[in-house]
Amino acid sequence: MSLEETGKGGLKGKHFVLVHWACHGAWCWYKVATLLRSSASSLLSISNYFKPLRDVMEGLSSHEQVILVGHSFGGLALSHVMERYPKKIVVAVFVTALMPGPILNVTTVYAESSRRTGSLGDSRYSYDKWAKQPTDRLHTRPNDWTLANTLMRPQRLFNDEDMTREVTLSKQNYGSVRRVAVIFEDDKPIDKDFMLWTIERNPPDQVLEAKGSDHMVMMSKPMQLLALFQHIANTTHY
Repeated sequence: MSLEETGKGGLKGKHFVLVHWACHGAWCWYKVATLLRSSASSLLSISNYFKPLRDVMEGLSSHEQVILVGHSFGGLALSHVMERYPKKIVVAVFVTALMPGPILNVTTVYAESSRRTGSLGDSRYSYDKWAKQPTDRLHTRPNDWTLANTLMRPQRLFNDEDMTREVTLSKQNYGSVRRVAVIFEDDKPIDKDFMLWTIERNPPDQVLEAKGSDHMVMMSKPMQLLALFQHIANTTHY
């Protein structure tokens, strides 16, 4: 894990922390990370979830703030650290992500997401192995799919008690952080209707919508995602 200094372009001085979704790792941001490194002050992608992200936030000095970005299940990690380090976060960006809140608890969000997803298709459950077959719901290129399939890893399952213990949120802490929700119209796992359901029950400060991407927006539409990041950074007061 490393923090890389760049300092060029219109995003100079901005610090991004990118949190991936379940079954993947920091590698899945490689296209967006390359673009950000040519324009942002610093960038960090983390390879796990809660503890590595807590370590990053803990390591920031009292005057440092970051733009925190979470994709899909990464929204739970964002929520977790928003509650614990609200003063170190300029804005939290939920990119087609689970977004619980003080009055919308994590188990409700997870249950609703699972209900709407329905059949998990070719997903398989295993105690010690993971297998994945091709899907017809991708807009990403074949080489990106091959990369993702090669680096796939298990998603750990947690019960309601575990999730509630880690993601219990308050208006005082979590609620003090500016939030932006990003919807991608063609997303299947976390579709537009689910995002609107979440937004209605836990309204963010801003909602942005884009078209033409599957769930893996950082691979299928990296330039579009970068443009959204630039917009968010330029319209957020530090």
